[in-house]
Amino acid sequence: MNITVLTPDRKIFSGAISSVKVPGTNGEFQVLNNHAPIVSSLDAGYITITPEKGEYRFFNEESGALETASEAGRKIRYAIKGGFVEVLDNEVSLLVTGLS
Repeated sequence: MNITVLTPDRKIFSGAISSVKVPGTNGEFQVLNNHAPIVSSLDAGYITITPEKGEYRFFNEESGALETASEAGRKIRYAIKGGFVEVLDNEVSLLVTGLS
């Protein structure tokens, strides 16, 4: 399953993942491989991304730069102010209104 996470001013993650947890408006939920199609709004909270084996790109909040890594199973977590998620055919798109 692939994911792209965007803010209004930058891409903060892209690559293959095994799961992502998001703060849905009606409660937190997790997206796994072959998840049913869904579009949902997101509340303020945390998104937690678990990359799969292979290369992925992520925004490192400490350095302020987009970096490349390939560490499978690593948990990458971002605090967000809200946004939207779409899942369709093992493609996850997250548009977040900003990192908090």
